[in-house]
Amino acid sequence: MIHNAPKMSRSKFRHQQFEPNLPESDPYNPLKVYVREDMIAATSVLQIRASEVRSSHINWQSYLQGQMITQHDHDFIVNLDQRGMKDLPDKNPEQCAEVFLNLLTHISKDHTIQYILVLIDDILSEDKSRVKIFRDPRRGNTWQPFLNLLNRQDEFIQHMTARIIAKLACWHPQLMEKSDLHFYLSWLKDQLKMNAEQMSAELALAEQVMLLHEKQQFSDKLSEKQKHKEQELLTEGPNAKYSSLYSSFDQLKPHDDDLSPVQQKNNDYIQSVARCLQMMLRIDEYRFAFLSVDGISTLLSILASRVNFQVQYQLVFCLWVLTFNPLLAEKMNKFNVIPILADILSDSVKEKVTRIVLAVFRNLIEKPEDKQMAKEHCIAMVQCKVLKQLSILEQKRSDDEDIMNDVEFLNERLQASVQDLSSFDQYATEIKSGRLEWSPVHKSAKFWRENAARLNERGQELLRTLVHLLEKSTDPVVLAVACYDIGEYVRHYPRGKHIIEQLGGKQRVMHLLSHDDPNVRYEALLAVQKLMVHNWEYLGKRLEKEQMDKQAGTVVAGKA
Repeated sequence: MIHNAPKMSRSKFRHQQFEPNLPESDPYNPLKVYVREDMIAATSVLQIRASEVRSSHINWQSYLQGQMITQHDHDFIVNLDQRGMKDLPDKNPEQCAEVFLNLLTHISKDHTIQYILVLIDDILSEDKSRVKIFRDPRRGNTWQPFLNLLNRQDEFIQHMTARIIAKLACWHPQLMEKSDLHFYLSWLKDQLKMNAEQMSAELALAEQVMLLHEKQQFSDKLSEKQKHKEQELLTEGPNAKYSSLYSSFDQLKPHDDDLSPVQQKNNDYIQSVARCLQMMLRIDEYRFAFLSVDGISTLLSILASRVNFQVQYQLVFCLWVLTFNPLLAEKMNKFNVIPILADILSDSVKEKVTRIVLAVFRNLIEKPEDKQMAKEHCIAMVQCKVLKQLSILEQKRSDDEDIMNDVEFLNERLQASVQDLSSFDQYATEIKSGRLEWSPVHKSAKFWRENAARLNERGQELLRTLVHLLEKSTDPVVLAVACYDIGEYVRHYPRGKHIIEQLGGKQRVMHLLSHDDPNVRYEALLAVQKLMVHNWEYLGKRLEKEQMDKQAGTVVAGKA
């Protein structure tokens, strides 16, 4: 990773219209600053392997003698590869594309395919305009030979192909065709997901090893022999104290046969996959295609799991680019993006991660054309304790101009939203965030008297969310508060019991009567009582009315 790469302030382009197709050489390209500093880290594994492949020698004559390639293809590739005629792609572009596509189609040996892909990547990297060589519509479907290679078993072939596809799709004015685009984006999404699961499993294993090691180290039940052995290890050398940890890891580490196929998959290329996605999402049309393959949900599910800071940075970068589209910026928090990024911001120890999260938050306020949606985003950030993190960052006084500018902007907007916030706005934002707490608004009888009916607004959105939390949440506090709120809604809204039953809320509450947590059981019991009391009150009024009618009838009969 380049730690000392020069940076340019986003203030130069902050108020300009974002243009996703600007070349990275453009000094006012907003993506240039963010891409440059992680470019080497994102592709290092791929580039190291590419360098090894590039240094090898391919015997093209043997392919000619085996009639696997034609004399025409042989002469061109030998002149380009072994005789140093590097200008051939520019002099004979049609022949160049034809030869390479023929080679990819007719050669099956992995090492040779690797070498051909490295040559193609080098040709494109030397001059971006060369993408037109491979994108000539007269040759039919440009993408099929490359897309087929994504299904190969060799990981280097897969990921070098993905890198080439991204360049062909992003550096040419003609967009990638819809069906091919969806196949490619789905492949990228699936690769991210599989590799992230592997990374999360490895981190969980490492944590398990450390816990086991600590337990062994500090247990009072260690035998004197073990204690003596550990003492010897500690005195053998500077690295000896880690010996027992390594032994623990070896004992705990499962055999390959015990791992699922997903866990066995090598995750060395995950940063390269993310880099391809970073390139693709610069194009507005590709953003919506990514949304259609459920890409945003996948990004956020990975970010909500355990991945390293470099992957965090790259995936949040993808979200940042997506939020330059006003419609996507408005939809983004439906995927729970603000709570997830707020957690990342509070845990972040890397300045680059902090900077890109703040940039996403700023876009979520600036980019939506619907001002009400921007306001809701502000409220959601307040609910997720972003103001506290901004205060911490303000005190640290980072040297990064972008961070301090965004901190100032967000502080101003969030403080303003707090002042305009009604108690119902606070409540609605808390429900939508899914992070319920025993905040004062829940226990306020005045709030429920005035606002119980408002839970029916927007197709009973808030009630449906509460019922959903009862089903999906594993947090005892969330479950307890949700039970209490349902009980208060039923108590203060005349038709509340009927609506809650229709939404399946009564069944969910009753299920929680057997929850492990005593507070959840208690609040569930109170909610059930309120549901029943509401019914008794209705029944009592009905009986009272019938009794009054009966008495009135008796009086009339007596007078008659």
